[in-house]
Amino acid sequence: MKEQRAFTSFMDAALDEARAAGARGEVPVGAVLVMGGAILARAGNRTRELCDPTAHAEVLVIREACAKLGGERLAGADLYVTLEPCAMCAAAISAARVGRLYFGASDPKSGGVMVGAKVFSHPQCHHAPQVYDGIGVAEAEALLKAFFAAKR
Repeated sequence: MKEQRAFTSFMDAALDEARAAGARGEVPVGAVLVMGGAILARAGNRTRELCDPTAHAEVLVIREACAKLGGERLAGADLYVTLEPCAMCAAAISAARVGRLYFGASDPKSGGVMVGAKVFSHPQCHHAPQVYDGIGVAEAEALLKAFFAAKR
């Protein structure tokens, strides 16, 4: 009989990063990258702060983790993000060879995983992670809805 390890979600840490991003006036999206059961990198969106349209939470954690590990591949890593990644982030996830992607809220407007570009389903995609959606969805959606309601 094969021993099964218990699943530990790191979505709460990603939600903390999303809340911090929202408090900075950024769209409240947070991400954490996990390897070996420990958080290797964490970030929230910083596009406005850094004046960088690529400074999405997913890209920031991939950059940080790769720098820490001294390489461009994150094989075996788990990425937790509060919102379905856009096409740019999905391409970065594929290029980094992230093993598993867990995300909270779906993004019917700009998503690149389950809707829209569906990057991982494209024939030119070299690597597709295992994808698990709906993790922490209620809180992720509530953060986004409150943020955009306050902008209107």
